[in-house]
Formats: sequence, structure tokens, C-alpha cells
Amino acid sequence: MVNQSFPPLSGLKILDFSTLLPGPFATLMLADLGADVIHVESPSRMDLVRIMPPYADGQATAHAYLNRNKRSVAMDLKDPANIQKIKELVSEYDIIVEQFRPNVMARLGLDYEALSQINPRLIYCSITGYGQTGSYKDRAGHDINYISLSGIAGHSGRINERPPAMGIQIADVAGGSLHAVIGILAAVIERQTSGQGQHVDISMTDCAFSLNTMAGAAQVAGGEQQGPEQGMLNGATFYDYYQTQDGRHISIGSLEPQFLMGLAQALALPEILSLGSSLQPEDRASVRAMIQKAIAEHSFEYWNQLFAALDVCVEPVLSLAEAVNSQLATERGWLVDVPLVADQPQTQKQLAHPIKYSRSQPVYRFMGRAVGADEV
Repeated sequence: MVNQSFPPLSGLKILDFSTLLPGPFATLMLADLGADVIHVESPSRMDLVRIMPPYADGQATAHAYLNRNKRSVAMDLKDPANIQKIKELVSEYDIIVEQFRPNVMARLGLDYEALSQINPRLIYCSITGYGQTGSYKDRAGHDINYISLSGIAGHSGRINERPPAMGIQIADVAGGSLHAVIGILAAVIERQTSGQGQHVDISMTDCAFSLNTMAGAAQVAGGEQQGPEQGMLNGATFYDYYQTQDGRHISIGSLEPQFLMGLAQALALPEILSLGSSLQPEDRASVRAMIQKAIAEHSFEYWNQLFAALDVCVEPVLSLAEAVNSQLATERGWLVDVPLVADQPQTQKQLAHPIKYSRSQPVYRFMGRAVGADEV
């Protein structure tokens, strides 16, 4: 039975000082699960996500999504009265998420050391590009910089070509946002035993580096240089994208023997069976060329229909528009209708919370609020 009354994180109370993407996506995940999130915003320096096109229902779509389920309070942090108000709230809102450069909150008297004196159970999560320590801590940066310094961009893409421009913000979201959620919830669990809060230091570059996983393990333990098209999963084998007759692409991931056999049969290429599972460097180009030649003989729709009936790890490369309208999106509930205002019938379609629970479910109370729409 689904529990609609008590979402998983009911009872967690969060003050969110973050802007743009990393912090807001982290607190969105928490708010969807029932946490009470107050977004503390500047009345004079607007969060750029609020003015980033495109727009729908009177506001930027990114802001409406990233800040759903959160109340908005406008506070000038240079005003001592507002600093005092935040200190009063800390005794009740016992989790803080902030995304300023190191020492900014300290200059305001709102750093972990100061606020933990008021509330020793305070969990204080700082999200920055390079962390709270080290020579890079005060540098500005964006996602493209973080994935560059973490080595991700350096072993992605094609040999002798520039690294690809990613379609998502890897370090911001997979690095900053999701690791912040993990860090906060781990600290909440630990607090149940110790009774004490702690400071969670999230460096988006640190976390992005950890996403190197298999290539990183090979580099640091084996000392093997990792580069574009040198690993099993980044282009050294036939695990790749292939262009169809009409200029679309399909993805082929048929690495295991049973999948490789099915692929060989579907493409009428028995030659790849003897080469694919133990592909030597000198064979790579010829095998990929054989597969590409076969794929180029038919249209995107032809291959979609053929491989839909086969279990061989071959799938179409969909546009985002196709993905959101796909059968899989419908079956798995990728989209949800969110009220523009709480308890009102008008809604906006947004990306749904992606995690499924057997007893609990996320809540969708309202989309992002106007600056200062709420009071505390």
C-alpha cells in the first residue's frame, strides 16, 4: 500500500541558500520526498535560472522545475536583521545547503562553526567547484571546467578530436547534486546515533573524479594511460553509435557472447563472432567498419522495428523530444503534472522524481515560487 501521508523525508527541515543547478537539484530531490525546504533568495540579485529561457506559465521552465515544492523567502544577507532571523531559524531548520565560495558564509557569520554553536545537530552542506580546502578552492568554474580537471573529458570522445560537448551537466548534477543528497542523508543517519551534526564538504570536481570508476581504477592501480577510444566502453570496441541510412543513429552494446551472437545474426555478419569477444587493436577498425556498413544499408525505423524484437542490447538514439514521448517514459512515469500553485487545478508537465518506492511516493505540491512569495 502506498503511503501518501508521510513521504520518506517528512520531518527534515532545510534552509537552501543555493542557486543555479547543483544545490537546487539536490534540494529538489529532498523536497520531492517530503522535506520542508525554504529557498532563501536575494531580493536584488536574481538567481539566473529564473531568467533563463524558455518560459512557460509565466516563468522559466528550469526554475519552475528545480524549485518545485520549495517556499521562497527573500532576504538581503547584508542586513543584520536577516542574519539574526536565520540564526533563529537554525534551531528549527536543522539542515543548511549553501553554494557560495569558501569563506563567504563565514564573513556573514553564517558558517558551520557559528551556526553549530546555536544548533549542535546542524547538518551543513557546502557545494563548491573545488571544495573548502586546497589551492583551487577560491577559483571560479563551471561544469565544463570540473569535468576537464577530473579527467572525464580527457578520455571521452574520439582520437585527435576535441572532447565532446555533453548534453547534461555531469559534474553539477551527478557530481554536486547527487553526492550532496548522499552526504546529507548519511549525516542524518549518523546523527541518529551521535546526536551531533557535521559539515559536509562537496567538491563537484572531487565527485566528478570518482565517476571515472573503471577507467580511473585502471589508471591508478594499473598505471595504464586512459584516453579516447582506448577502453572497452569509450570506443575501443564495437560498443558505439552507428549511423543509419537516413542519418539517424543507433547504439550497440552487444558485448556479452549471447548478445554478440544475436547481433551477428541480425546483421548477417558471422565474421564478427570470431573477433568481437576478443577484439584485438588491429581488428577494431575492421569490425566497426563491417557493422557500420551493415547499419547504413537500412533506415532508422527499419532497425528500430528489427531490434525491438531482439534482446541484444541495441537501442535507438532518441532525441529528447522522442524520449519524453516514448512508451518507456509513459510506462515508467517519467513525467508528472505539477500544480502551478498549491491546491489549484492548473498544472505544468515536469520531469518526475525518478525513484520508485513500494510504500511511499514523492509529493508534487507546486512548481517554483516567485521571489519572496513566502514568509517565515
